Amino acid sequence: MRVRVWDPALRAYHWLLAAAVTVTWLLGQFGPASMTLHFWLGYSILGLLAFRLVWGLAGPAPARFASFVRGPGATLRYARGIFVRQPSLTAGHNPLGALSAVAMIAVLAMQGVTGLFVDPDDYINVGPLAGSVDAATRKLAIRLHHLGATLAVVLVGLHVAAILFYRVWKREDLVRPMLTGWKLVRPPRD
Repeated sequence: MRVRVWDPALRAYHWLLAAAVTVTWLLGQFGPASMTLHFWLGYSILGLLAFRLVWGLAGPAPARFASFVRGPGATLRYARGIFVRQPSLTAGHNPLGALSAVAMIAVLAMQGVTGLFVDPDDYINVGPLAGSVDAATRKLAIRLHHLGATLAVVLVGLHVAAILFYRVWKREDLVRPMLTGWKLVRPPRD
């Protein structure tokens, strides 16, 4: 059965976040000495995450965290059948996808918040709140910001690998629903 799972606002959030994270990471790795665009994109990411938290509590049912975040038991049961070669046809995120989404939100939130407090030795790329904390906290913010960048790359890599795994192994297209909003799902059991 074909159902609408992703509303336009959530799809826009997803693609804007993907673009902002990609460009921000590239600027952080290879960008110019002045990180002004990196900072502005970081603020945009924090705004997008704030939207997602609100939408996860008050948005349409498929976007709400309560509709897809599951406990450890459900996640383990789902994980045991992950290699069965058939589409999962879940409405929205499956339990592992939900775990991935929550992890991505947490890591990106850490990235954005630590970026506000960084004060590197270049005296150019100082976060707007760096002056409100002591030197030890600024140094910790830099270390966490670098760690967060690595974690974000790992999570994005796992996200892309999962999409490819579902497409090739399980024969389930996860990209089209994030473009159109519509997904094939298993009919509910009576």
